[in-house]
Amino acid sequence: MADTVADPAEAPAAVRHAEEVMGTVFSFDVRGGEPGAVAAALQEAVARLHRVNEVFSTYREDSELSRLARGELTVEECDPLVAEVLALGAEAERTSEGWFSLRYEGRLDPTGIVKGWAAERAARLLAAAGASGVSVNGGGDVQLLGTPGPQRPWRVGVSDPLRPGGLAAVISAGGTDELAVATSGTAERGAHIVDPRTGRSAVTDLVAVTVVAPSLTWADCWATAAFAMGSREGLAWLESLPGVEALLITAGDEVRCTGGLAGRLG
Repeated sequence: MADTVADPAEAPAAVRHAEEVMGTVFSFDVRGGEPGAVAAALQEAVARLHRVNEVFSTYREDSELSRLARGELTVEECDPLVAEVLALGAEAERTSEGWFSLRYEGRLDPTGIVKGWAAERAARLLAAAGASGVSVNGGGDVQLLGTPGPQRPWRVGVSDPLRPGGLAAVISAGGTDELAVATSGTAERGAHIVDPRTGRSAVTDLVAVTVVAPSLTWADCWATAAFAMGSREGLAWLESLPGVEALLITAGDEVRCTGGLAGRLG
């Protein structure tokens, strides 16, 4: 879980909104831009999140994903969003050598990529509408674009999974206009991450993996895959990915980081 930390001094007027959708809360913090254009883009971003839920919900028997999984629809008959997400998921599977999976208990289930992708998509819509700073937090995973104010970066607090209410780190977006922070672990949802090799809950020495990258779509996928791998293999794999940094916390309260993470702290 992560929370955006923004200093109020000298910041442009903020438009904030929270929307319950996809089984969680999406929080928006939007700075700058022409008010009418930003308001319209925010309305469209929220509508798109609800459309994603309609298409991809695994809890709705009438969703296109559920009908696709039952063989009642083909990919070509679905909303084009389905083909887009499945292509991204297939790329994540290849990059992670199967540690990220589009299936759960033998059934098509792209849940592991949809939330991060949807939040990033919403953030980019707002930036394209002229906002100078955008933070979209989808259930603790955050996409940041631009800045919250002149010469001030976005900062994101990463929850400590072993100390409720505490922070394990604060990530700064200083020096970049695009930053995403995603965490996978057992603190909030229990043992929900599956080992694709066995089809059962992943048994590792980790309690949380936080990934920092430009894109929330990929940060979310890589955090899930690395958690399933375990601390040793997961850290080595994350180190091999360009533009990616990470913080891994074991059940024994050991903290392991990629080599460049220190440059993102603060």
